[in-house]
Amino acid sequence: MGVIIGLFPELLAPGGIQRVSRHVGAVLAAIALERGLGYCFLSLNDPLGLHRVRVADDEFSVSGFSRAKLRFVLAALRSVRRRPALVVAAHVHLAPVAWAMKMRAPRLRVVVLTHGIEVWQPLSRLRRWALRRADLVLAPSADTAHQLATKQGVSPEKICQMAWGLDPQFSALLGASENKHLPAGFPAGRVVLTVGRWAASERYKGVDTLIAAVRHLLPAVPDLFLVAVGEGDDRGRLEQLAAELGVSGHVRFLSALTQQELLACYRRCDVFALPSRGEGFGLVFLEAMANGKPVIGPRFGAPSEFIRHGEHGLLVDPEDIAGVAQAVIDLLTSPELAAHMGQAGKQKVTQEYSYNRFCERLRQALSELT
Repeated sequence: MGVIIGLFPELLAPGGIQRVSRHVGAVLAAIALERGLGYCFLSLNDPLGLHRVRVADDEFSVSGFSRAKLRFVLAALRSVRRRPALVVAAHVHLAPVAWAMKMRAPRLRVVVLTHGIEVWQPLSRLRRWALRRADLVLAPSADTAHQLATKQGVSPEKICQMAWGLDPQFSALLGASENKHLPAGFPAGRVVLTVGRWAASERYKGVDTLIAAVRHLLPAVPDLFLVAVGEGDDRGRLEQLAAELGVSGHVRFLSALTQQELLACYRRCDVFALPSRGEGFGLVFLEAMANGKPVIGPRFGAPSEFIRHGEHGLLVDPEDIAGVAQAVIDLLTSPELAAHMGQAGKQKVTQEYSYNRFCERLRQALSELT
C-alpha cells in the first residue's frame, strides 16, 4: 500500500516547534487517509511507546523513543520496507536520518522543515550535506529562507516559504477566555506582556532590553508592570538584572500557565512586546495580535514581515532601550491608536494565519511530491 513517514523531534511537550510538528503530523495523516496510504510517525524525544495526538478534529498516532537515538534511527530505516513515497523530517537535525532512508529507497522524496535559529549558523557537514539534498525545504519566513540559502547553501529553487499558523485550540478558546483565568501574581496596573522561552541559548529574545526599559518607563507610567511568561535556565539572571536595576517590584515572571491562563494574560495586557534580535517566525506575535493587542517587535527579521509599522504595532531597534521604552509610551498614551492597531492585527491574523490556512499552504507545498 505504501506509507508516508514523519520524523519528529518532539510532539507532546509545549513549545513552538512541537506545536508546528503536531500541525504537520495532522496534515500528513489526513493526506495519507485521503490517498489510501498508511503512515508511520516516529518521535525521538517523546516518551517510549505509542501515543495519540489530537489537533482540532483530527487525531493521529506516533511512536516515541525517549531520546534513544539508535533505536529511533533503526526504526526509521526499517520503515523503508513499507515502501514509503514521502518522508518529512520536522527538524533539520533529522535530515541525515531521512537521507539515510533515501539511500535505501532512491525514489523516496524528502522534505525537511526548518524553524529559524537552527540554521542561522552553518550546520555540521553531515547535516548540511543532507539538507542540501532534500527535495523540498520549508521555511516559515523570508528571513529563514535567506539564511538557508546563504548560511547552508541550499538551492533557492528547493526552498518553499510557508508561514506557520495559530493553534486551532488557541483559536477556539479566544472567545471564551476571560480575566477570571488570570494566573496568581498578575499585576493590576498597566501591563506590557512578553512570552517566550527564557534560556541562556536564547538571550536574543530581548527580555533584558525590556527589563532595562522599565526603568525608563516608570517616571512616566508609575503603575506599569512587565509580565514575562515562560520558563528556562536564564530566568535567574533576568531576575538578578531586574534587582540590580531597581525594578524588581515592577517585573513579574510567570510560568507553567494553562492555555486559558495564557489567553487571559494576552487579553488583559495593554501592549505585547518582544524586541528579539533574531526570530525564525514569531508565533507569540500572532497570538497577541489575535487577541487584538498592539505589538512591539524588531524592525528586521521574520516578525517585520507580517507586522506593519504603524498599522499593527511599532517596530524598533532591539538594541535601543530608550527606543523600546518610547514605543511603549507611544502606545500607552494613545489608546485609540493602540486599539486601532490591535483590531488591524487581529483581522490580519484571522485572514492569513489561521490553522486552516496553514493546512492549505502545506498541502500545496507537498502536492507535487505526493
